[in-house]
Formats: sequence, C-alpha cells, structure tokens
Amino acid sequence: MALAPHNEDPEDILSSALEALWDYRPITFSSGANSIFTISLPDDGPTITLKTPDTAAANWALHASSIWIASRFLAEHIDYLGLHEHIASNSTNRRVKMLELGASAGLPSIAVAKTHPEVSVVVTDYPDDALIATLAENVARNGVSGTCRALPFGWGTDPSELFASDGEKFDIVVAADTLWNSEFHGIFVESLHATLKRAAQSRIHLFAGLHTGRYTIAAFLKASIAAGFAVEESTEIEVNAGLRRPWCVEREGEDEKERRKWLVWFILRWKEDI
Repeated sequence: MALAPHNEDPEDILSSALEALWDYRPITFSSGANSIFTISLPDDGPTITLKTPDTAAANWALHASSIWIASRFLAEHIDYLGLHEHIASNSTNRRVKMLELGASAGLPSIAVAKTHPEVSVVVTDYPDDALIATLAENVARNGVSGTCRALPFGWGTDPSELFASDGEKFDIVVAADTLWNSEFHGIFVESLHATLKRAAQSRIHLFAGLHTGRYTIAAFLKASIAAGFAVEESTEIEVNAGLRRPWCVEREGEDEKERRKWLVWFILRWKEDI
C-alpha cells in the first residue's frame, strides 16, 4: 500500500521504521484525516485511491481516519468472500447484494465493486456528516457509483434505508476491525441479525486484528452464537507470511508484538434450525 509522496505522514514513517528495525507490526497505516492513499490490488488488479475520513470531534473515538490492516488484507484477498459461488448460485436475475459495516474509507467495498461489477454493494459507517461525505467521495473517485452506494448507518438502528427498492436483505455482510470494543458487540450483533438475508447460502465475513486481546473476540463469538448464528470458519492468518492456523482463545507465551502479526477471519451463517 503506497502513501502519496506529497502527503507522507510522519506517523507512517515511524510505523515503517518500527517494523523494519524491530519487527513491530502496525495495526493501521495512518491516523491522519484527509490523507491520500493509493493501493494496487494483487495480480495486476485495479488501483484504488482513497481519502481518509475526518469526523466531528465528538466522534473521534470511532478511529475512522485510519486504514486498518484488516481492511487492507480483505481488499487484497477478496476471493475469501466466495463471491463467484454466490453469483453462480443465484438462480434469479437480481444482483448479489453485499453490505459493509464500519467501513471508514471504504477500501474493501470499493475493491469488491471494482473487481465484481455484478455485485450490488452498500458501504456504511456511523452517521457523521464528514465521514459519510468522504466515503461517498471515495466511491465516486474510484468510478464505482453505479454499483456501490455509501450510506450512513448507526448500529442497532433501523436498517431499512439500506435495502434496495425490493426490500431484500443482504446475501453477504462484511466488516473489517469492528470487534475491538466489546461495548459495541450487542448493537453490532443486532445489526448483523437485522441485515443478513435469511437464506442457507447467506454469510457474514469478519476480519479483525488481535490488538485488544483474544477474550474480546471470544466474547463477540459468544454473543453472535446466542443471537442465532453458527460459526462456519474460524481461522487465524499471519498477515505477511499468509500462514493459517485454527482460532484459539488461549495461546501461551503470546505478547502484543506477536498478536500484531495475526488477523482472525470468521464466517458466520444462520443456524440450521432457524
């Protein structure tokens, strides 16, 4: 991921130095609002240019001005979402529908819209005027306004405005680094429950860093299961090397430096008896 030279952020320089000298992995690529980022997707994929959002002072705790590692990883590994399988299994003429929650600058959604124009994407974040304006600007800047809509959505509120005129919910819901604060787990799970289409093939894909610990993530999984979801996939991925191992809430001898190297990937579906 390349930061435009004329906007190079001292914090990004420091993060790069820490990684090079002490193998200390950053969890974000910037914390500066209105920075310009450019990323070229793998395998000669398209280039995406983003501006990091600003927010009202009251909403700084959202950390919306950052490009998170999980967001970049998802954008570079869109195949993890199994979009081709969803498209192939669609027996009607309607488009496959995807929702992103807590999108910040919108990187994963824009990556999907650029590479899978047959998917209808709704990209959302907290209803902060400046944040949503930048998110919409990023969608337009990358030429995907025809298949991707940027909309405000507060977790735990009525999601009906997110649905198209047909009123149908989403085949796929994705989120990157939205599990770090356990105070929001309740309304986040409520929003997943309210937006995912009730169908056997519907799926939720969550990618998250371990920077607030494993027990925070374990608490989310417990809440999601209680809400009627089943965990289909629970995998840990080493960001740079691509190593994979099963999710485990307890890993002996793991410190913060080691945790920063890994992401978790969960796939949720409706329980079979629902």
